[in-house]
Amino acid sequence: MMPDNEQQALSELLQSLQLELIVAQHTQVTNNWGETDSVPSYNKLYFILEGEGWIRIGGKDYYPKPGQLFLMPVNSKLSFSALNDRPYLKYWCHFQMTAGPFDLFQWIGVPLCINVTDPDKLTALFKDLVSCSRQRTVIARLREKALLLEIVSLFLEHVPLRILQHRSGELSRLSVIQQLVDDRLHEGITVDQMAEAVHLHPNYFIAYFKKHFGVPPLKYVNRKRTERAKQLLVTTPLSIKEIAGRTGFKETNHFTKFFRKETNLSPTEYRAAYS
Repeated sequence: MMPDNEQQALSELLQSLQLELIVAQHTQVTNNWGETDSVPSYNKLYFILEGEGWIRIGGKDYYPKPGQLFLMPVNSKLSFSALNDRPYLKYWCHFQMTAGPFDLFQWIGVPLCINVTDPDKLTALFKDLVSCSRQRTVIARLREKALLLEIVSLFLEHVPLRILQHRSGELSRLSVIQQLVDDRLHEGITVDQMAEAVHLHPNYFIAYFKKHFGVPPLKYVNRKRTERAKQLLVTTPLSIKEIAGRTGFKETNHFTKFFRKETNLSPTEYRAAYS
């Protein structure tokens, strides 16, 4: 179980999650299926239906069996082959899934192989994913992202997550920024203050922040202000003036204009619509 501050920082990063399906197929491989010491720039998922095979990742050997879902993370040194003249029948996909500047699996470590508890459900998901990947419509692109996310989520909900050791320092720095914004939201916060908290020059900090969170620092602060204002409007009886103060605005009019720009509703309209 990762510490709360790291989990919160990772959750923030996931708001900028980007998915790209490269290819998805249902394949009966041949006896000469295999590679040696390849290093793909994307993730692979294999859902084994039948057959036998061997996969080596980072010097460790695996023998995925029918009914198992196997992950090969991006940039892993990879070798594999068929075994015993019983090559795999499998669903598989190649994909990229970035959170901030890194692939999701460059942030977190997970076991690479799981036993699928509902193979019929996973089969249906992969079947739909393959079908969508062969279509050339905008709706198909949207559906394939949703299907890929559901497949990855199914995998992750069955394994313990941990922050990779070489990323923990980075994530700790990001959690400091996130906590500072949350703690200072009621009084306002500047880029200089955020940069100083993590000992970075303001000019470098702006690029650093955007690389990790996907948006500039002040846009992130505005997003957090909007989120807090929404929560207070729906869950408390606080006046609009009090909510303005708690989200860093000295003047109610300024807060109302800001909120309408962000949500297309005034604070009063939002409260009436969602309370």
